[in-house]
Amino acid sequence: MAETIFKKIIDRVIPAAIVYEDDLMIAINDIDPKAPTHILIIPKKEIATINDVQENDAELIGKMILRAKNIAIEQGFSEDGYRLVFNVNEGGGQAVFHIHLHLLGGRKFTWPPG
Repeated sequence: MAETIFKKIIDRVIPAAIVYEDDLMIAINDIDPKAPTHILIIPKKEIATINDVQENDAELIGKMILRAKNIAIEQGFSEDGYRLVFNVNEGGGQAVFHIHLHLLGGRKFTWPPG
């Protein structure tokens, strides 16, 4: 897999506003937010797209979702509602080919998304 901006952030080659970090993942503020709160939860394991996720990645993906929930609670918008998004491949809006979960909060969201 080609080195991505997320790998460079994980390796501390590029700075980022880190919200959370553990052995499995890092959460950072998005540099181009689409909501008042827009955080990216990024696994340290390099996986290009959700299509590349394997059965043995299920626990990691689950922990990413739980971390998003906990960040929403910590930041005080969990009760008002928030959105979690995985974009998959270019046609699905994925720009960086290292999976990442978008946590968006702080405003009302409509359906269907744009």
